[in-house]
Amino acid sequence: MSEDTARSEDTARITVREFEAGDEDAFRRLNEEWITRYFKLEPKDEYAFANPRETILGAGGRVFFAVRDGEPVGCCALVAMGPGEFEVAKMAVTSSAQGLGVGRLVLQRAVDAARDAGATRLYLETNHVLTPAIHLYEAVGFRNLPQERVTPSPYARADVFMEMVLEP
Repeated sequence: MSEDTARSEDTARITVREFEAGDEDAFRRLNEEWITRYFKLEPKDEYAFANPRETILGAGGRVFFAVRDGEPVGCCALVAMGPGEFEVAKMAVTSSAQGLGVGRLVLQRAVDAARDAGATRLYLETNHVLTPAIHLYEAVGFRNLPQERVTPSPYARADVFMEMVLEP
């Protein structure tokens, strides 16, 4: 079997679903994996991981998981910012599932959900060293914010700020 065929079969086994009871540990694990690989956990991370129901879901947001063979391998959150606006946050793909299109699947599900909810704008913060993620964000329609529109981030690692304007 070729590598492309194996990758295609792996991708076909991936489904995307919303947060369910018991997903707290997977949400933490997936995000801690990438954050600690490149940066350090910050207080806002710790609080979100300890309280995803309060900080994201209870505040009008949603969390999506990419699942392969019953195991969460990726996630992406929509954090409500205000009327018609969400932040795309806490997007992660475990290292064993990278390169399979998991990030694109879970991100597209989040974008579609925001659009279906009537959102007009999506926002995200990332870091310049995460070039594969930045390329993915650009590929689905995010654009860099001009410096004069950037507001200070609670995350020390954030140095790239992007948005996507959604058509009604």
